[in-house]
Amino acid sequence: MPDHTSAELPGSPGPAAPERIVVVGYGPVGARFVDELLPLVEAGLAELTVVGAEEVHAYNRVLLADYAVGRTDRDTLDLTDGSRALAAGARILTGTTVTEVKRTIRTVTLGDGSSVPYDRLVLATGARANVPTLDGVKRVRRGLIKPGADAGGLGAAALDWAGAPLPCGVSALRDLADAATVLAAVQAGQRIVVLGAGVLGMEIALAAAAAGAEVCVVFHGEIPMNRNLDRGGGSVLTRSARRAGVTMVNHARAESVLFHHDDDGVERFEALICADGKQISGDLLLLSCGVGARTELAHLAGLPVSTGILVDESLRSWADAAIHAIGDCAHVAGRPADADSGAAWNGARMAPAGGPSGLIGPGWRQADSLAARFSAEIRAGVAAGRPAVLAAAVTAEPAPALAAGPGASVVMLKAEGIDVVAAGDTAADPFDVDARCDDAGYGGTAHTHGCSSDPAPLAVAQWADPEHGRYVKMVTRGGILTGFVCVGMPRTGAELTLLFERGSELPADRSVLLRFDGPDYDPASAGDAFAPESTVCWCNGVTVEAITTSAQAGNTTVACIGTATRAGTGCGGCKGRIGEVLERFAAQIVG
Repeated sequence: MPDHTSAELPGSPGPAAPERIVVVGYGPVGARFVDELLPLVEAGLAELTVVGAEEVHAYNRVLLADYAVGRTDRDTLDLTDGSRALAAGARILTGTTVTEVKRTIRTVTLGDGSSVPYDRLVLATGARANVPTLDGVKRVRRGLIKPGADAGGLGAAALDWAGAPLPCGVSALRDLADAATVLAAVQAGQRIVVLGAGVLGMEIALAAAAAGAEVCVVFHGEIPMNRNLDRGGGSVLTRSARRAGVTMVNHARAESVLFHHDDDGVERFEALICADGKQISGDLLLLSCGVGARTELAHLAGLPVSTGILVDESLRSWADAAIHAIGDCAHVAGRPADADSGAAWNGARMAPAGGPSGLIGPGWRQADSLAARFSAEIRAGVAAGRPAVLAAAVTAEPAPALAAGPGASVVMLKAEGIDVVAAGDTAADPFDVDARCDDAGYGGTAHTHGCSSDPAPLAVAQWADPEHGRYVKMVTRGGILTGFVCVGMPRTGAELTLLFERGSELPADRSVLLRFDGPDYDPASAGDAFAPESTVCWCNGVTVEAITTSAQAGNTTVACIGTATRAGTGCGGCKGRIGEVLERFAAQIVG
């Protein structure tokens, strides 16, 4: 049953009434926004309603792959139980969908037909798994379909699969139900066919293989993770994955799905059919073909959308200053001066550059930023003795751009025994000649990747040892690291991440950096990695200094640090680094 626990809905606010804030979406980003807004709610300055389609409180989707192979338990995924929010008077509606946004009267319509008024609306609707075009699997263009009413406990499934459920034996990995399907296949030792070789596809494939399942990854391109890795890094990752027991099938364009009927007469997945005639058999087909923002509510409300809901740098909708979007549903882009104010814009013009990042860290930073701005505006309105909505309009100035920071583009693959980290633009080749670096300018016309307009010269250093699963590529402009790929070299990868974060100049002899993973590695030489300002947790922006300060307060385990600072509670890839910082802190105390 839906959880409608909390206070009564507020009436129409007068000048001194609390601000009515409605959040649609109770995933990791929506929950983070709620947590950051609670001081305002506890102070009686805002009345908060949160609407979530799933029956449970927010959990960490980034760790679903670990849960789906039995590597972690269900409780580890929980981000909140909602107790503090409920105690503050917030209204949390789980198992409930929003079917319509009525901008004129500022209400949202729920799946049961009731309405909730708002002064500010925050859309944190997230993204759904992309379903590729496959004969035998029905696709629905849900971005143009009104969400259905709450029905039969479907919850979030109603948003993505109602009217076109995936066939038996075909699944994505976006929620707890999907994870349970994968876990059953892993525990039964079944053959899992993963369609798609992005970060999530590779993580679940490697994790399932390590747990004892037979796994095959099928992808259309030449290399896995082709959005993040160059050919060298992708090729080394492919070899490493094969050594880990994963079958890698590249240059395979999937066309259709073959089914069989079991003893109960139910049609189940049997094989994936490729364009060249290959039949790849299995017990479970796991779709890992990217995600698409859930934009249907915004689109049907007349808000501009592209690859996500179009918002400016302050996370306001291009068309309605009372509506905001954060997380995987938000497409942050500067609003053109001549942009239309409604859905007529949608699809009629060239899409703005960029789009949702798909990473938890940027989503959490958006939630923090928006909650801080709401708090500042509402408190300013109260201090000035005018309604907060009016205060926001009167005091509003162009918000500073939401800085992504270099770390926003750092991508890490979480897999036991296979370390992969990449960042920035790594498309350049070592032999892409920059004429300014040519001794005498002879033949100086081979400019690539923007070097003709960039005043700094391009340089690429590359090192490969495919036999042992190691590869490093460093791209610099004027000696400054602007992109890198690192496979099988965890300490070098950590050092390059720090250098990339700071925009640091690399040593003239790039090979020095390879020694971090050499047999003669001296931890003392990596002292810079423990500089107070060094970022340890990219998802939450937690530094060495923050962890050390927390340790001084008595939080001396990775779990305690996570509770106190949130470090390690995102993708979990930094827990080793947190442990190193704690070990160093303990050694300094003993010394």
